[in-house]
Amino acid sequence: MEKYHEYLEKAEKNIKVADHIISITYPLVKDPKLLLAVMENAYFSFLNIMNSVLHYERNLKKIPEFNEVFEIKAELFRAKIMPKYKLKEEYYKTLIELKEILIEHKESPVEFSRKDSFVICSDSYKMRTLSLKDIKGYIAKAKLFIEEANHIIKKNEGILGQR
Repeated sequence: MEKYHEYLEKAEKNIKVADHIISITYPLVKDPKLLLAVMENAYFSFLNIMNSVLHYERNLKKIPEFNEVFEIKAELFRAKIMPKYKLKEEYYKTLIELKEILIEHKESPVEFSRKDSFVICSDSYKMRTLSLKDIKGYIAKAKLFIEEANHIIKKNEGILGQR
């Protein structure tokens, strides 16, 4: 199995876990800390989709070898892959936003739950609120991104098979 297929499978697994937590586990437990687990899985889904398409393009020798550093891959994806396949800028922005949220969470001195949301505070008390609605939006975007990545790979694999 090609590396890009492995990344795509991981992305699908991540989004299934996120979807399960948000639709089954969270309504039963009602613990807003579960929203962070959903965010992490949504982020890893976006990351794995990006990796899948990058490795697919690398496999076709359409892009040069690249370093496995997030910033390098993200910029290569934004500059080369997104325009080529007319992918929405929203996917890139969401990937970056999810990464920032997870970094804020990691560095946050104070976090707390409020109703159906989770609040992350920075050292300067700048607050970021993660609502159930926002998180469901990230999951929906990830599902669309997976569909588009699948379409790119399957459409072009048919071309590869004809060589």
